[in-house]
Parts: sequence; C-alpha cells; structure tokens
Amino acid sequence: MDLPAIDVEVVPEKFEDVKVEGPSFPCDLFDTEVVHKIAQALLPGLASACVDNTTGGLFRSPASVAVDIRKEMVEHLTQRSESFVAESVILEGGADTEVSEHPFDIISDFVDDFASSKRNLFSRVSGWLLSERREDRIDDFVQEMENNGFWLLDRREAVAQILLKNVDFKNAFHCNMNFGSAEELDEHNPNCGFRSINCMNEGCNSSFCAAHMEKHDSICPFKIIPCEQHCSESLMRREMDRHCITVCPMKLVNCHFYSIGCQSTVPHCMVEQHQSDNLDSHLLYVLQVTHKDVSTEDLKRRVEQLKESSPNELAEAKNVRSLTSKVKNLESTLGPLEVTVPTTENKENTETENNENTEVTVPKIENKENTEVAVPKIENKENTETENKRNTEVIVPKTENEEKIQTENNENTEINVSETENKEHIPVEAEH
Repeated sequence: MDLPAIDVEVVPEKFEDVKVEGPSFPCDLFDTEVVHKIAQALLPGLASACVDNTTGGLFRSPASVAVDIRKEMVEHLTQRSESFVAESVILEGGADTEVSEHPFDIISDFVDDFASSKRNLFSRVSGWLLSERREDRIDDFVQEMENNGFWLLDRREAVAQILLKNVDFKNAFHCNMNFGSAEELDEHNPNCGFRSINCMNEGCNSSFCAAHMEKHDSICPFKIIPCEQHCSESLMRREMDRHCITVCPMKLVNCHFYSIGCQSTVPHCMVEQHQSDNLDSHLLYVLQVTHKDVSTEDLKRRVEQLKESSPNELAEAKNVRSLTSKVKNLESTLGPLEVTVPTTENKENTETENNENTEVTVPKIENKENTEVAVPKIENKENTETENKRNTEVIVPKTENEEKIQTENNENTEINVSETENKEHIPVEAEH
C-alpha cells in the first residue's frame, strides 16, 4: 500500500489557556538547531514503529499503518512532554533539583518508548530486533516517506517546537518572554537571543539562533582563516588540511640528503637555505658513502679541499645525485685521497724484546746421541720467523750428568736450531 499523496498536518492538541491578567503576546522563538535535530529524529522513530508493528504480517505493510501510527505517536509524545516536569519533580524529590538531560535526549527517549510499545508478537519473540534486515527495512521506509513527501520537515519542526517548550522548563533553548502589545514584541524580536540568523560566510547555508553565532563561527567550514602553519595565505577552514600538506610553503619536508644521513626536517620554503648552511655536513655524508673505510678526520680535510677548489659549483647541487657527481669530478682533479695511517706501537721493537727475553729450557738429556730440545709453541707467526732468522741460541742449563755431556760434546756446545714453522719439538744433533 502506498503512502497518502497528500500529507495531513498533525499537531499536538492545545489546551485552552486560562485567562489571566498580564501580557498576552509571548515570544515564540526557539533554538533552531535543537528544533531541527528533534525533527530529524521523529521520522526514523515513526519508521521503526511501523516496521515492527507489521513484521510477519501477510496483509499489512508499514505504509498501510503509517498515518494512524503517526497520529498516535504525536499524541504520545505530547502527553509525555507535558507530564515530564511533574515526573522529574517526583523522581528527583523536589522542584529545585537540577535536571541535566538535554531536550533532544529526553524526546529521543520518548520516541524509543513509543516505538517499543508498537511491536507485535513476532517482533518480540524472534531475533528480529537484532537482525540487519530490520535495520535495512527501517532505512528503506524512511527513504520512501521522504521521497513521497510524507510528514515534511517543516511540519515535524512545528511538533518539535511544542515538545521542546514542554520539556525545557529552564528556558535554556527557547524564549519565554511575554509582552503587553504587538509593538513591544516586534521591538524585541530583532534583539532576541533565539532569533534565527544565517551564516554570513560565503558558501555556508547554515541557520542557527543568534546566541550560537560565536560557536558556529568557530567551526564553520566556509570561514576564511589564516594558514595554521603561518604562511601568508588565508583560505576556507575546510581547505586548510589539503593546503597544509600540499602547497603550503611552510609545510615540513625532509632534507634532500635524508637518504644518506641528514635527518633534518625544514619548512619547504627554507630548503635552499638549509642546504647552503649545511653544505659541509652534506659533503661529509657523500664522502662517507664513496670512501667507506676512511676516517672522519681524513674526510673532513677532503671537504675543505673540495670547498676551496670550487665552492660555487658545490653550492648549486640540490640533491644527492648532483652533489655526488660534482664531488667525483672535483676529486679527479684533486688526486687520490690522502689517508693517515693510524699510529700503533712499534711491532718490531716489541718482537725484538720478546725474542731477547725468550729462553728455551731443555729438559734432562738421557740419550747422548739424539738430543731433543723442547721448544715452546710460538703462537705469533711473525715472531717465530724473526726468531728463526736470528738463529736463536738455546742455552742448555746444567744437568746431573753435566760432566759426561761436556766431555762427549766438547765444551760450550752451541746448538743451532733450524727454521721451523710452529713445531713443538726441534731435534738437534750434537757435534762430536
């Protein structure tokens, strides 16, 4: 069943005002932002009630019950809003107790309570309420009502104004002033804090009460503001993010020599100044790549040579590739890089001292003919070669059979030890 082509206006029933002496011209201005927000919540609430009320039915659709349920919904919300203040006083225990709920939250709870009361048996006992299909059907029905002009926004806002006035007993979202004449009311309206105004920023169509002008102005996407990165540009707030990360001259970028070691981040407009001020360090980074095993001190001297040979040419290099090419060209004219050999202790003197202090102890000689002298294992090959070249003399200490050995081998026998390659025992034949 299709929705009715002509929407019948439904407004809450108004009770006749009791005649009292005093002003008879009240100000009917509201916080338009809150009114609009409440009106937007009414249509999804109605769709939920209609879908849940007809789920599982074979002969009824949400559109077939929309008119009746809308009327019931408006009556329910009106009654709940009129009794809200009294209920709050009873629940909280006194009229002076603060009620912190926002009108939108209060009325949204009323809408949810009404939608829950319209659920049929199938909706209550099945898993329908938690299904994605239910949400899809509600969204589809909301779209259908909007397309058919069912319960237009301005009519929903009229209902929302009455509901807001009923629950806003602190007068924080509507004007409660009354005047004795129409002239006084007309004089008040242009200055009322709840008068509706439009945003003055070009391109913005927002409408809000005058009291919220400053709040809106602080978030309006169409307001022209200075660049957040302090460049000379002024632009719309909604374009600020794109400007700051794309074309802003003050956006932070990595140095062009970041890949070889320079970790600086500088504003885009100051990249050239950074490269000029840090030419020495950039040259050092390039040389460290091309001469990996050279000390930093040698490379620093090379940097000075390069700067002296062609400072202007090096300053023109804007990236790693161009600076590396220029450095190689200059080095070809300067000649090989002079490398300082690190100073160490004189190895030869050390080896000589070790050789002079080395004594090879020969154990007791039992065999007269074949005498073996035990030589300690020499770990350093270079020391061994030096020691062998000098024909180390082995001093044989006195033994128990000293007289016999001296007689057979002649006095002061000198044993020449041949060159060896790290052998533990060296055989020696005594001269007779």
